Amino acid sequence: MKFLRDLLDKQKPLFHKGGKLESLYYAFEAGETFLFSPNHTNGIKGAQVKDAIDLKRMMITVVIAMIPCLLFGIYNTGHQHFLATGQTAGLWDNFAEKAILGLTLVLPIVIVAYAAGGLVEAAFAVIRKHPINEGFLVTGMLIPLVVPATMPLWQVALATIFAVVIAKEVFGGTGMNILNVAMTARAFLYFAYPAQISGDQVWTYLGDKEAVDGFSGATALAVAYNAGVEGETVNTALSTHNSALGSGLYEFANLFMGWIPGSIGETSTLMALLGAVILVATGVASWKIIVSGFAGAYIMGFIMNLFAVNEYMAMGPEYHWVMGGLAFGIVFMATDPVSAAQTETGKWIYGLLIGVLTVIIRVTNPAYPEGIMLAVLFMNVFAPLVDYYVVKANKKRRLQRATV
Repeated sequence: MKFLRDLLDKQKPLFHKGGKLESLYYAFEAGETFLFSPNHTNGIKGAQVKDAIDLKRMMITVVIAMIPCLLFGIYNTGHQHFLATGQTAGLWDNFAEKAILGLTLVLPIVIVAYAAGGLVEAAFAVIRKHPINEGFLVTGMLIPLVVPATMPLWQVALATIFAVVIAKEVFGGTGMNILNVAMTARAFLYFAYPAQISGDQVWTYLGDKEAVDGFSGATALAVAYNAGVEGETVNTALSTHNSALGSGLYEFANLFMGWIPGSIGETSTLMALLGAVILVATGVASWKIIVSGFAGAYIMGFIMNLFAVNEYMAMGPEYHWVMGGLAFGIVFMATDPVSAAQTETGKWIYGLLIGVLTVIIRVTNPAYPEGIMLAVLFMNVFAPLVDYYVVKANKKRRLQRATV
């Protein structure tokens, strides 16, 4: 590392004031501080509270928490291809071929997302003459994980640029955004290019192979919704798909593990929960939002059971936890420290409403079978209002105590 440190020190004069590349100083500074801790202080006099973690290290922690979802998604992408094309039914058969295929499909999406978003971040840093924000370290990983492996790369780039500019930079950059940037990118793709991010044919890569007889490409949520429309039970519909593929694809345990079609990183509830443990243990994410989010989904699922005017509403509430991207959305999107509620009581309300809204959207609106995307974005907008009334209630209680 000393060689790299010396190399950067030799280039510094070119980027400092008066140097030939002065206008690109903040782009240089971003690369330098990413590799090494900055050697400058904030210049503020007096006592200060110090922490061992800065924004960059905090963002790296979130990226590390997403690695289980990423690695699982890479292998599952290859596994779903082999399963759909009848090349293998065994989970660990053709392990190397599945992993390599998944890597060739997923890695380009990750690279494009980071490249497109990084260029936008660098451009705004140079124009505004401020250091590059580290928030995109997380966003650049989140966006690939919430899209299917078949998503065209140019659409990934366009969605990333749109989300970084519209959802973050127009509000002032990292720490100022109202909406979750990655969810904004997914929403852009959903409404601008629905054919590439919805329907039954986008979740499993087939390549030049033919799908086996009985394969529909439907996600578990789509199967559950169609069961409600056609009048058969959800369990019967899931079992029918299992028989067609000769596997336990839609059994509850398999749904929990994530060996199902879906977006790259959001199929596995187990991997999302592993990420949650990392985030909560390091103090990066609020456990209150995570717990209340899952609780809200279960409570709303149970209420739907009480009415049960169709089979989808009669589906067990626990199935909402393992279908679609609810677990991933709650763990990595809802807990975004910028766009989430800030008060402790507000976090309970915020997470609870995300879970409740997700199930309501899933069950009552056929146009949006997932639900978590709109639920998170909706509550991002209302998070300040939740905090406002929580603070107002606290003030009222304190005033009452003071006047007694």
